[in-house]
Amino acid sequence: MLALLVLGLYPLLFIVAAAFSESSLGKPFQEWVGTANLEAALLDADIVASLVRGTAYAVGVSVVSLVLGVVVALALRHSVASGSIVRTVLLLPLIMPPVIVGTLWKLVYNPGGGLLATVTGFAGGDPASVSPLSSSAWSLPAIAVADVWEWTPLVALLVFTALLAQDEEPIEAARLDGAHGFGLFRHITLPAIAGVVAAAFFIRLVLAFKVFDLIFMMTSGGPGQSTTTASYIVYQLALREFDVGMAAAVTLLLAVVVTVVTLPVAFLTRRLQANHES
Repeated sequence: MLALLVLGLYPLLFIVAAAFSESSLGKPFQEWVGTANLEAALLDADIVASLVRGTAYAVGVSVVSLVLGVVVALALRHSVASGSIVRTVLLLPLIMPPVIVGTLWKLVYNPGGGLLATVTGFAGGDPASVSPLSSSAWSLPAIAVADVWEWTPLVALLVFTALLAQDEEPIEAARLDGAHGFGLFRHITLPAIAGVVAAAFFIRLVLAFKVFDLIFMMTSGGPGQSTTTASYIVYQLALREFDVGMAAAVTLLLAVVVTVVTLPVAFLTRRLQANHES
């Protein structure tokens, strides 16, 4: 309980208090300003756009990670005996620090000799013209690719564990009745692991909302504001402009958005798990 109070309650109270006050990095709680910070944040087009952009990004990468993770888990299930090396390789993106992941993919996208530019050159294109991190349209999708590469193994391992725990008798019975391929997965396998799949999606969604390291290392929020999310806005406000009050207000707005988006997923997860247990 003491650990929860120190690590959870105190930071939350500090953020709430800072959001309703004029606070700088060195001098917090200088003056109580009521809802002025929240109102200013909601009227700031860049902050609102970052919240919308971050939500779309989080949902998009989570869906892609979930689909790819389920596919990889199913493939691993059919190669349990020979898949130990593959499962070990899947752990590599997870154990790499996000800063290293961002640096790695920044080198991949480097137009001056990166992997993408090299492949483009071999295909007969102009390597210098392939620079997704310099494009307002492609910079965020490029970060999303790195994000999906980093966290899809987590989804795959969670789903794979659920597949290993699945009872084989219903599967064998369904095969005897002629169920195969996607039909077998849809009607037998998926209902049995739906709770775990939903839980994996929930975890992935929360992680996607928190993305900061990749953006910091790969684009620093640019070009322009094309890759600026709410978490990066908080960093800019608190540690570059030293406006802790406004940063706390944006943090509260982000918390509201995350709650609204994740609550239905959490409810669905509990319901699916309850149905499976019953």
